[in-house]
Amino acid sequence: MQPDTSSSTSARWEAPDTGNDLHEMRGPVALPPGFEAFCHALYQSTRLRLEPGHRVELVKNGVIFEQICETIRQATESVHILVFIWRPSEPSDRIVEALCERARAGVACRVIVDPVGSEEVNGEHDFNPRVEKRLREGGVEVHYFRPLSGRWLGRLFGRTHHKLVIVDGKVGFTGGFGIWKSWQGDGQCPEEWRDTNVRVEGPTVREMQLAFARSWQECGGALLPESCFPRIPRGGDAHATFVESAGVSGISDAERMLRMVFAAARERLWISNAYFTPPNAILEQLLEKRKQGVDVRVLAAGPVHDWRIVRASQRATYEKLLEGGIRIWEYQPSMLHSKTVLADDWLSVVGSTNMDALSLHRMREGSLVVADRRLASHLEEAWSQDMTCAEEITLQRRGRTNPWRRFARRVTQLLAADR
Repeated sequence: MQPDTSSSTSARWEAPDTGNDLHEMRGPVALPPGFEAFCHALYQSTRLRLEPGHRVELVKNGVIFEQICETIRQATESVHILVFIWRPSEPSDRIVEALCERARAGVACRVIVDPVGSEEVNGEHDFNPRVEKRLREGGVEVHYFRPLSGRWLGRLFGRTHHKLVIVDGKVGFTGGFGIWKSWQGDGQCPEEWRDTNVRVEGPTVREMQLAFARSWQECGGALLPESCFPRIPRGGDAHATFVESAGVSGISDAERMLRMVFAAARERLWISNAYFTPPNAILEQLLEKRKQGVDVRVLAAGPVHDWRIVRASQRATYEKLLEGGIRIWEYQPSMLHSKTVLADDWLSVVGSTNMDALSLHRMREGSLVVADRRLASHLEEAWSQDMTCAEEITLQRRGRTNPWRRFARRVTQLLAADR
């Protein structure tokens, strides 16, 4: 089916006319088709290559805690956790118990928590002191990432949004999960968020370990021993790499990665994202992919949302996207917290990276990029399931922009003002 381009010529977002467009990365990325072309583009953009020999498994919703605890209990060398949200809860109790048991057995257990993400919520006590005390008493070393005391203004947005668990330097978990009650269950009621994660074995676990190590140093931790970076034999069919990104003035590695993945799509580009309010250049690239005949779809968070202004900003993008032929759904039963991309039938992205200015330009993020038809098939199945719980948005049904949405869009884009 040919794309509807009748209204797409006007599908551009307002941006200051600086006269510098010729000198900035704004237009669609031209990329030859195929795996090799994508690998070269990703390497040229992020210095990372898709390496062969990985096993990657999709892990949805509350199952993530079962898998993390099971893997921790098999650890013989080290367990490393770097997480944005960790709050007292039943999932926290399970992970604390597993960590302390391994620490007593002589396994080095190290934890980094972001104090902003793990703050007090709705009157419940935060990570410090309830969880921290139990971990320290159990032999787990704990550090906070960039405490705000006395320096909150310069550090407020420079948080780590990573969700990483690395066991023995050989098995890694990443995705959208936090260690709290919201990630229990199956994403079918308001109290249980819908999220997507991955478990990975293979060479790129070293890159995940490196992301932890760099943050560990910054938090005051000692250098990790060489044994934390074992040589991992290739044992699976998937090609993968872990793309870490940090706040920069300009285009981050997270945005570079997304732009290359979008450019690689020839048949379909399905995006599921909790905070879908990307910069204008990405929105324009999505419209261009639709003009090229690519089936572009967006699954966004719906009525259950933790940030009202972000949802309004998200909805400010709908009108032009819909006019350009892009289809949009909103997830209904609970907060959609996934951060995934599916391109064609072979390329997937799963990680912590939201498509908003905060993730793309201020926070530390990480996403696993995977070339594997099996994982892509499983991600497609997850999409099909989510569609049964989603409402499609049209221009006649909640797709029009209003003054509140335009205002919210401007506010949420301020964090990218130095682009």
